[in-house]
Amino acid sequence: MKITLFGITSCDTVRKARRFLDQQGLDYRFHDFRADGLEPSRVDDWLRQLDPVALINRRSTSWRQLPEAQRADLGPDAVKALVLDNPTLIKRPVLEIDGRIEVGFSPERYQELLAS
Repeated sequence: MKITLFGITSCDTVRKARRFLDQQGLDYRFHDFRADGLEPSRVDDWLRQLDPVALINRRSTSWRQLPEAQRADLGPDAVKALVLDNPTLIKRPVLEIDGRIEVGFSPERYQELLAS
Protein backbone atom coordinates (compact mmCIF):
# COMPACT_ATOMS: atom_id res chain seq x y z
CA MET A 1 0.00 0.00 0.00
CA LYS A 2 1.47 3.37 -1.06
CA ILE A 3 0.36 6.25 1.18
CA THR A 4 1.21 9.93 0.76
CA LEU A 5 -0.13 12.70 2.97
CA PHE A 6 -0.07 16.19 1.45
CA GLY A 7 -0.33 19.38 3.48
CA ILE A 8 1.72 21.94 5.35
CA THR A 9 3.53 21.28 8.59
CA SER A 10 1.95 24.22 10.42
CA CYS A 11 -1.64 23.00 9.88
CA ASP A 12 -3.29 21.52 12.98
CA THR A 13 -5.48 19.19 10.92
CA VAL A 14 -2.45 17.87 9.07
CA ARG A 15 -0.76 17.25 12.43
CA LYS A 16 -3.80 15.25 13.58
CA ALA A 17 -3.73 13.17 10.40
CA ARG A 18 0.01 12.51 10.76
CA ARG A 19 -0.45 11.51 14.40
CA PHE A 20 -3.26 9.14 13.36
CA LEU A 21 -1.14 7.49 10.66
CA ASP A 22 1.80 7.21 13.06
CA GLN A 23 -0.40 5.60 15.72
CA GLN A 24 -1.57 3.06 13.15
CA GLY A 25 2.07 2.18 12.48
CA LEU A 26 1.70 2.95 8.79
CA ASP A 27 4.56 3.69 6.46
CA TYR A 28 3.68 6.88 4.60
CA ARG A 29 5.38 9.81 2.95
CA PHE A 30 4.59 13.38 3.97
CA HIS A 31 4.67 15.95 1.17
CA ASP A 32 4.75 19.57 2.32
CA PHE A 33 3.22 21.89 -0.29
CA ARG A 34 5.45 24.77 0.75
CA ALA A 35 8.75 22.91 1.01
CA ASP A 36 8.26 20.32 -1.72
CA GLY A 37 6.08 22.25 -4.16
CA LEU A 38 3.19 20.84 -6.14
CA GLU A 39 3.31 19.35 -9.62
CA PRO A 40 0.61 20.25 -12.16
CA SER A 41 0.19 16.56 -13.05
CA ARG A 42 -0.62 15.76 -9.40
CA VAL A 43 -3.35 18.41 -9.34
CA ASP A 44 -4.69 17.02 -12.63
CA ASP A 45 -4.94 13.56 -11.01
CA TRP A 46 -6.81 14.99 -8.03
CA LEU A 47 -9.22 16.93 -10.21
CA ARG A 48 -10.05 13.80 -12.21
CA GLN A 49 -11.30 12.22 -8.99
CA LEU A 50 -12.71 15.21 -7.14
CA ASP A 51 -15.18 17.99 -7.68
CA PRO A 52 -12.95 21.08 -8.00
CA VAL A 53 -14.87 22.79 -5.19
CA ALA A 54 -13.94 19.92 -2.82
CA LEU A 55 -10.25 20.72 -3.24
CA ILE A 56 -10.57 24.36 -2.13
CA ASN A 57 -10.69 25.48 1.49
CA ARG A 58 -13.20 28.28 1.15
CA ARG A 59 -12.90 29.16 4.86
CA SER A 60 -9.21 30.01 4.63
CA THR A 61 -7.68 33.46 4.84
CA SER A 62 -6.03 32.80 1.48
CA TRP A 63 -9.46 32.26 -0.10
CA ARG A 64 -10.97 35.39 1.44
CA GLN A 65 -8.08 37.48 0.15
CA LEU A 66 -8.68 36.47 -3.47
CA PRO A 67 -10.48 38.91 -5.77
CA GLU A 68 -14.17 38.10 -6.27
CA ALA A 69 -13.57 37.28 -9.95
CA GLN A 70 -11.17 34.47 -8.99
CA ARG A 71 -13.52 33.13 -6.32
CA ALA A 72 -16.40 33.05 -8.82
CA ASP A 73 -14.75 30.64 -11.27
CA LEU A 74 -14.38 27.19 -9.71
CA GLY A 75 -14.02 25.15 -12.86
CA PRO A 76 -11.20 22.58 -13.06
CA ASP A 77 -8.80 24.81 -15.02
CA ALA A 78 -9.34 27.80 -12.73
CA VAL A 79 -8.96 25.69 -9.57
CA LYS A 80 -5.79 24.11 -10.94
CA ALA A 81 -4.29 27.54 -11.61
CA LEU A 82 -5.34 28.82 -8.18
CA VAL A 83 -3.84 25.94 -6.18
CA LEU A 84 -0.63 25.88 -8.18
CA ASP A 85 -0.18 29.61 -7.52
CA ASN A 86 -1.24 29.31 -3.88
CA PRO A 87 -1.18 25.76 -2.46
CA THR A 88 -2.51 27.01 0.89
CA LEU A 89 -5.91 27.22 -0.82
CA ILE A 90 -6.07 23.42 -0.81
CA LYS A 91 -8.29 21.88 1.83
CA ARG A 92 -5.94 19.90 4.04
CA PRO A 93 -4.77 17.30 4.33
CA VAL A 94 -4.96 15.42 1.06
CA LEU A 95 -4.43 11.69 1.55
CA GLU A 96 -3.46 9.50 -1.38
CA ILE A 97 -3.75 5.76 -0.88
CA ASP A 98 -2.79 3.74 -3.94
CA GLY A 99 -4.05 6.55 -6.18
CA ARG A 100 -7.33 7.10 -4.30
CA ILE A 101 -7.86 10.57 -2.84
CA GLU A 102 -9.39 11.79 0.41
CA VAL A 103 -9.54 15.49 1.30
CA GLY A 104 -9.74 16.60 4.92
CA PHE A 105 -9.26 14.46 8.01
CA SER A 106 -11.69 12.13 9.69
CA PRO A 107 -10.34 9.21 11.75
CA GLU A 108 -13.38 7.13 10.83
CA ARG A 109 -12.98 7.79 7.12
CA TYR A 110 -9.25 7.07 7.25
CA GLN A 111 -9.99 3.74 8.98
CA GLU A 112 -12.43 2.83 6.19
CA LEU A 113 -9.93 3.71 3.48
CA LEU A 114 -7.12 1.82 5.14
CA ALA A 115 -9.30 -1.25 5.66
CA SER A 116 -10.27 -1.47 1.99
